[in-house]
Amino acid sequence: MSLSADQTIEALRAAGEPTRLRILLLLAGEELSVMELGRVLEQSQPRVSRHLKLMADAGLIERFPDGARVFYRVSHEPAVRRLIDTVLDLLDDAAGEADHRRLEAVRDERAEAAAAYFEQIAPQWDRIRSLYVSESAVESAITRAAGPGPFDRVVDLGTGSGRMLTLLGQTARRSIGLDLSQNMLNIARANVARAGLKTVELRHGDIFATRLPAQSADLVLVHQVLHYLADPAAAVAEAARLVRPEGKLLIVDFAPHELERLRDEHQHRRLGFADEEIGRWLGEAGLDASASIALPPDTAGLTVTIWTATRPAATAARNVA
Repeated sequence: MSLSADQTIEALRAAGEPTRLRILLLLAGEELSVMELGRVLEQSQPRVSRHLKLMADAGLIERFPDGARVFYRVSHEPAVRRLIDTVLDLLDDAAGEADHRRLEAVRDERAEAAAAYFEQIAPQWDRIRSLYVSESAVESAITRAAGPGPFDRVVDLGTGSGRMLTLLGQTARRSIGLDLSQNMLNIARANVARAGLKTVELRHGDIFATRLPAQSADLVLVHQVLHYLADPAAAVAEAARLVRPEGKLLIVDFAPHELERLRDEHQHRRLGFADEEIGRWLGEAGLDASASIALPPDTAGLTVTIWTATRPAATAARNVA
């Protein structure tokens, strides 16, 4: 796709203002809410919203409601991204430094709140998960989606209590679980040992930068993690990077919902994900997505969705060549 002359002029006009350039710099790093942008820019939310509307109308950024909040991110259209990258590359290295310092403070607050939450609820983690939909039904569907194996290497990102490792580890030659919470990892170690699994490695690690080799796992799991993250698309890209040719990526998370209380009570950042959104991220990461599996609860509550994608064998040939 290419931009017409009129589209290019409109986009440049939308970007050609100091505050809007600052917004582009911030959104180039991650998706942010209006409230967060207002804090970083030190401007009122109505004023920031006016800038965002103009940029969205010009196609520079995308607006997506998430429950009662609204988030923004830069456009995923390749031609628009090239234009944005070109504009931002022209800025000097000092541009946006103060904004990024304030953004880092916002991130730190998020991280501290999440860390405190996970350390506090770690012992009840599996019980909390089971509040929303039958865990046995979810695990049965995960087992079917993963396939019978055997697996050479399974990687579980955001492993939590290690339940996915104990569920699938018996059919894996080697498994690796990563999590940022040491308390969670301690519980996972106990659960893995109780299950008698000898070839499971548990590491303190970041889902955005796993430090694991590319295309090294034939099964990668991201189980009930994305809704906590500031940049779920980046996490999907990193998870996809680990999938070897003809290997699978399984993402398990909630379908879109409107339970705002989960933000404060359980530190959820996103209120679920639509098939279109996850499918686009998987495609951009070079994976072929299968039809999703929806698991609605028996009573009122949250629907769990399982998204499965594979890396085509031909991808490896092109990459190696």
